[in-house]
Amino acid sequence: MKIGEKEVTVFKVKNRRGFAAICDDCLTEGDTEREALDRMMKAINRVERKVSQQK
Repeated sequence: MKIGEKEVTVFKVKNRRGFAAICDDCLTEGDTEREALDRMMKAINRVERKVSQQK
């Protein structure tokens, strides 16, 4: 799955009840795949804002 140009991997966490999403240096968790992806979008936007402010 992709968010923008970035590849996102979503998987079921074995020792927990939900799902996790990994992209670049971000890891998010959620009860559903959709929730993990929504949280990942927020995390990616947050990182991109930080990078653009430093330039």
